[in-house]
Amino acid sequence: MNRRRAVALVVIVALLLVALAALRWAMRAETVGRFLLDMAGAAAGLEIEAAEFDYRLRGTPDLVAHGVVARVPGNPSPLLSADRVLLSVPWATLRARGAVLDVQRLELDAPVLDLPAFQRWWAQRPAGDGAAPAFVDGIRIVDGRIDADGWRLEALDVDLPRFAMDAPLRAHARGRYVAASLQAPFDLHMAMTRVAAQAGIGIAGTTTPATTGWRLPAWLRLSGHLDTRDGRIAVQRTTLALRGRLQLADATHPLVTGIAGDLLLAGGGLRIEPLAVSLRGQGLLPQLRAGGNLVLHDGLSLVLDGSIAEWPAAWPLLPPPLDRVEGPTPFALGYDGAPDLSAPLALRLARADACFEGRVRLDAIAGWLDQLDAGTPLPPVTGTFHAPALEIPGAILHGVEIRIHEETVDDDRARHD
Repeated sequence: MNRRRAVALVVIVALLLVALAALRWAMRAETVGRFLLDMAGAAAGLEIEAAEFDYRLRGTPDLVAHGVVARVPGNPSPLLSADRVLLSVPWATLRARGAVLDVQRLELDAPVLDLPAFQRWWAQRPAGDGAAPAFVDGIRIVDGRIDADGWRLEALDVDLPRFAMDAPLRAHARGRYVAASLQAPFDLHMAMTRVAAQAGIGIAGTTTPATTGWRLPAWLRLSGHLDTRDGRIAVQRTTLALRGRLQLADATHPLVTGIAGDLLLAGGGLRIEPLAVSLRGQGLLPQLRAGGNLVLHDGLSLVLDGSIAEWPAAWPLLPPPLDRVEGPTPFALGYDGAPDLSAPLALRLARADACFEGRVRLDAIAGWLDQLDAGTPLPPVTGTFHAPALEIPGAILHGVEIRIHEETVDDDRARHD
């Protein structure tokens, strides 16, 4: 071998070594992982990073990222984090270097979404649907959580068999709603006409809200029109039908309720305004219709104004002449407190010219029911009752005012009075 051939051979071997080193570097899990996360982050307008990566290249390339965190650029707080993310990406998507966004499958283990941060990010997204990937084999979420102000969804499992823009979507979600002492496990199936800014949405399934003193196993069906234009997340013309059995103390009270209104998710909370409510109850539960609004944020705020069709037979008997009044009983109520309904409820009832204004402690209803047979007819209320006249055996009382309060009168004061 002459000197020229030897030099050429050395150059070729060196180039092969450099190429192999470059190929090994390019095929490292961290290199591939960061490339895919950068591609996903560029599409979403987020900074996405992970603690470590694993990958498999046989067949459809699979990338597994651990300790994944997604942030809005310039904001140190995570918008989304996950213990594990599996991303299965076809070779055609990798070769297109972001020009094609098709993904085979996405799996997330223990993801945590900051809902207020998500809503701020969503509101800042460019107008229009924008480019979004299609997930051929769907999306799977295990043990997820969504954190909001004053409430959260936890133990969230979601299965989407397929996800593509402008295509029908079906999903199955199970989890638990938690707000203070109120918990509501749910198992729901969802369908959308298409994944787009304006689409019809339907949800059906079961839920069982429960807290101290009561439990409500129920079946529900919700429908509406999803609107995600202009950075908002709303469900317009929402209708919710719920059939359940309210369990109070040792008694069960069947009910059917309907709710209608425009639902808006904003600022980490939920608002329904205007809100229309109808209730057909049995036992202690009345038949009523009302309108108002509802806000769920750090707490629950509810305002309703309506009428009770007729005085329920299970409620305390009205004194004459109020028991002879025919027609509905107007009412107004307001609640502002913890979402588990543990705060007092402001209530106003009017019947003919008589009126009650005061507060009701819903968390004490169960204890009151237990004492009804012992001769405790008054529910757990405080307030003032006014009536032009009341009839008692042998007399008629005029200009009646009765004040009900929770203050305990001790024995010494009672004897001196």
